[in-house]
Amino acid sequence: MPRQVTPDLKEIDEMSPFLEVLTPKQCEYLKKNYELKRYKKNDVVYSEGETPMDLLCLVQGKVKIYRGGVGGRLQIMRILTATEYFGYRALLAEEPYVTGAIAIEPTVIYRVPGEVFVELMKENNDLAFYFIKALAVDLGISDARSTTLTQKHIRGRLAESLIFLKTTYGYEEDGATISVYLSREDLASLSNMTTSNAIRTLTAFANERIITVDGRKIKIIDEEKLNKISKSG
Repeated sequence: MPRQVTPDLKEIDEMSPFLEVLTPKQCEYLKKNYELKRYKKNDVVYSEGETPMDLLCLVQGKVKIYRGGVGGRLQIMRILTATEYFGYRALLAEEPYVTGAIAIEPTVIYRVPGEVFVELMKENNDLAFYFIKALAVDLGISDARSTTLTQKHIRGRLAESLIFLKTTYGYEEDGATISVYLSREDLASLSNMTTSNAIRTLTAFANERIITVDGRKIKIIDEEKLNKISKSG
């Protein structure tokens, strides 16, 4: 189970990269105008079509960003890690969210009102550049992911998802078990495939001694081979 932590201002200071570019006065203004909010597993952070009101920062826990698809299927676009900001593209574009966000474990998020965020960006060029760069990075990731999900075969897509999870969350103390546990449905959604295909491919990887599976725990045995499958598609 995730460790329960109650973040305070000092912890938030340490976990908020963009605070480094704010003046002391701007930092104090920000701290007076944010809301700390806790979410339980499967709580909705925001929904597709909803009007964005806040800049969101994940302080603790994990959040999946998804889009609805044909037949009610969900496509997981990415999974966030602590200290990531999100929801700001729609906020800056002044348009409804085109994605939704759900907590996949107990999660803590702080929310900065949109008007406060925009005011700070107008006052501080370094802060504006911080988020311009973040948007550029996100666009590059989105472009690369689009290629993966449309051109790679099932094995390549699942292999890339496992590598992504390993890179994002690292290993547990054994140095092999990926330190995040997703349901088969979420893993399939992340890889743009049906749940049955995800299960079959995981089983094939296990039979080939590339991974071992214990419930939602996935241990990578042959990372080199997994990388080759991902690259070959």
